[in-house]
Amino acid sequence: MSAMPSLAHMRLASQQIAAPSARTPAEVVAALGAMQAQDYGGALWAIGLRLPGSTESDIERAVAERTIVRTWPMRGTLHFIAATDARWMLELLTPRVLEAARKRHAELEIDDALLRRIRKILSRALADGRYLTRDATFELLAHEGIETDAPRRYHIPFRLAQEGFLCFGPREGKQPTFALLEEWTPNARRLDRDAALAELALRYFTSHGPSTVKDFAWWSGLRAADARAGLEAVASRLARETLDGVTFWMAPELSAEPAPAAHLLPGFDEYLLGYTDRSAVLDARHAPKIIPGNNGVFMPTVVLDGQVVGTWKRAPRKKALTITLQPFARATKALTRALEPAAERLGAFHSLPAEIATAG
Repeated sequence: MSAMPSLAHMRLASQQIAAPSARTPAEVVAALGAMQAQDYGGALWAIGLRLPGSTESDIERAVAERTIVRTWPMRGTLHFIAATDARWMLELLTPRVLEAARKRHAELEIDDALLRRIRKILSRALADGRYLTRDATFELLAHEGIETDAPRRYHIPFRLAQEGFLCFGPREGKQPTFALLEEWTPNARRLDRDAALAELALRYFTSHGPSTVKDFAWWSGLRAADARAGLEAVASRLARETLDGVTFWMAPELSAEPAPAAHLLPGFDEYLLGYTDRSAVLDARHAPKIIPGNNGVFMPTVVLDGQVVGTWKRAPRKKALTITLQPFARATKALTRALEPAAERLGAFHSLPAEIATAG
């Protein structure tokens, strides 16, 4: 690799944006290891843009059919993961997160005795594949005399999900639901720690490469030593290149061919979030426009030739989907024309014709 832009082109390919190869939502999610999903609608599109011809209902069907699952597998952040990966991934990655949350849970009096009561209540309510909306779940707990103020409404499912008890089920209307992980992912594999480290490293570097061991440690939430151990276990199955003294790892067959197409990526997409250093795809001057106020919320991005060149918003109406662009530089007809196939694809995903507008 001789120049920084090639990192962007290669990542577009490895992340299955420029070179999609998966055939199902579960294959997309499994290939990437995990896909950030605190913005549910955006996460559906993150999967869909990597699966040409798919619609939003196709991705939601994969949730309902239990081939992908939404939970907190790493960094205390919601992700979609393949259902078959749920057990080993949670067991490998959540202990550090739970340890970091211990003090807060003590302040909220979320202790072992309370959690035993809650598990008993929810085991009955959610048995046989049932699921409850978030509101109904907390109404049930309140009826049983359990305090369910706002902080507990976040931390109770957060704790139970990372312990492998709860996960999210399919949406009911616009509400999220909770289900029992054991019933929702009956075929989930278990791996010993060394095998899990190796598997996670292989998934990450083949789907996010070219990337560094520092990137992997941040993305996974692993200690640096564990990240290195995972990489060392699979290094013989990866290619590596050095750029400006930094070693990057990737799938051996990964191509550096330019990818000039334009893309409409959702907020929180792995293309940006999967790395500690985003300078290969995003000019630092524009980073505040992606994370306004540095509040942790990532805006949807316009990507052209691998580079983030603006943000966008969608406004669904009954008969059309309006995509409003806010480019970093002056809007041009060339940019709009380049984005027409991406807009058409996004519209088809939502089963609506799409039209492009420019902010201001």
